[in-house]
Amino acid sequence: MKLKEINKRTIGKYKAPKEEISYPQGLKWTKQRKAVYGVLLEAKEPLTANRIFHKVEARAAGEEYAFSTIYRILSSFVEKGLVEKEKNVEEGSTLFSLCRGEHTHYAICLSCHKHIPLPSCPFAQMHVEQETGDFTITGHKLELYGYCKNCHPGEKGLEKI
Repeated sequence: MKLKEINKRTIGKYKAPKEEISYPQGLKWTKQRKAVYGVLLEAKEPLTANRIFHKVEARAAGEEYAFSTIYRILSSFVEKGLVEKEKNVEEGSTLFSLCRGEHTHYAICLSCHKHIPLPSCPFAQMHVEQETGDFTITGHKLELYGYCKNCHPGEKGLEKI
């Protein structure tokens, strides 16, 4: 058998091994939970439950998922501390993102609603507790609103801060 024939036969059958995901302990990892967790793991920005539902369905190779199931899974992930749930004030929607051990702040486009992660936390250098002595910080959130490079409306009428 020639090398070309061998390659033609084997290349079509070869599938790259799927990367093993290490699932956190404390939950029974059903197929549905693994699917939702996988979508959140790959997400570059926080997602609505509806977007998560559609991404899970797109991967589901003929299987059907109920939106209520996806939402219950997200709620259990939030309860276990695996997922952060936040309210998007501009859209009035709820967004979900995987807790990755550190928090992320975002610049949010007012036109397309894209979330662009900030490279670092601007509050990291602040020491409010030391400076005031009257306030204990338990958490914080920062969102910057503006326009991404694709949606920037131009300089007319746009006021920069």
